[in-house]
Amino acid sequence: MPVTLEDKLVVAISSRALFNLEEENKIFEAGDNEGYMKLQLDRIDEPAAPGIASSLIRKLLRFNDDGVQRVEVVILSRNDPVSGMRIFKSSAAADIKLQRGVFTQGRPPFGYLRPLRAHLFLSVNAQDVREALAAGFPAARVLVESVKASDAWPNEVRIAFDGDAVLFSDEAERVFQAEGLDAFQAHELSKADLPLPEGPFKPLLMALHRLQMAGNAQMRIRTALVTARSAPAHERAIRTLMKWNIRVDEAMFLGGLPKGEFLREFEPDFFFDDQTGHVDAASRHVPAGHVSSGISNEP
Repeated sequence: MPVTLEDKLVVAISSRALFNLEEENKIFEAGDNEGYMKLQLDRIDEPAAPGIASSLIRKLLRFNDDGVQRVEVVILSRNDPVSGMRIFKSSAAADIKLQRGVFTQGRPPFGYLRPLRAHLFLSVNAQDVREALAAGFPAARVLVESVKASDAWPNEVRIAFDGDAVLFSDEAERVFQAEGLDAFQAHELSKADLPLPEGPFKPLLMALHRLQMAGNAQMRIRTALVTARSAPAHERAIRTLMKWNIRVDEAMFLGGLPKGEFLREFEPDFFFDDQTGHVDAASRHVPAGHVSSGISNEP
């Protein structure tokens, strides 16, 4: 039978999102490609330190521990193939089982998401993330300054999502920004029974739901909706998830309260939000990624 990724949850991740390569990246950003390649080659047997998304990736791959390949993680990187050798060696040293990688030597890599059938793309490169989102793939810019994930939940993949412009479309957010909170609340109350259109991260939430249903005795997924919505606008969000036949484990309707301290208590392996202010604040407590979609990210 031909090899396929169709029945797996596929995560594409850049080298810098998975490993801490900030020192090496300074040389790359300075335009010294040869110097960068030489440094990576000199350090080829020196494992890179874990990056911000390493906890998420390590835990997702544990869904394969019983011998059933449910999750595939692929390195999708602007690195050169020589530097790619170090990435695979670092993965092996960290017991992160990777088989596949695409290295484009400085060229945009997002185009390879389509043949990979990726459910998520994590990168530190903002332009690559924007292009991936425009192509219809869930994608987030990883904040390398984020706090690393807690190790308190070794048998749970814990992921937190914002609602509007992330799980849902930005339909309601546009009303809020144009007309204010009262108009937003009235709009959502009047449409409480009408599901919100899907946002860029609905495919990932659905894939996580399928992974949870597929079962693994040792691992589980715990999700949280963390949103600035408050009653009565909460109802439309909940009913939308019900319509999708997807359940989140926790829902936080914060009515504009800062999300960071709530996320600190939830202790996710990753948090996704479309607003830079929320992401920056969250990164002081948990690993965070910016989803550059919706009205808040328009020029």
